[in-house]
Amino acid sequence: MRKGSDKTDFFEQVFSVVCLIPFGRITTYGAIARYLGSPQSSRLVGWAMNVSHTYKEFVPAHRVVNRNGLLSGKHHFDTPITMQQLLENEGIEVEDDRIINFRKHFWDPGVELDRDF
Repeated sequence: MRKGSDKTDFFEQVFSVVCLIPFGRITTYGAIARYLGSPQSSRLVGWAMNVSHTYKEFVPAHRVVNRNGLLSGKHHFDTPITMQQLLENEGIEVEDDRIINFRKHFWDPGVELDRDF
């Protein structure tokens, strides 16, 4: 995490990035952590996704998966299949809890966004 920032501030930054992931695209915990200048904080990004339902606006946490395209956060949704259903509603195929054509759907905030954090 950046010097002088706290976990709440970091979570807010994570939520802001996740809200920018386009419909039908996915990214990873690590890609978000790298974009925020804290490449060792992938797990903290995951923790932020676990509590994202408490944020003041909708955070599309279903669009964040692990580096292998696995739906590792699926147990933090209302049901174990909710995350998959949300992704499939956006045209993303999932088989055995893994994104099919991961590279096709991958959205890298480090490439797609200006660094304004």
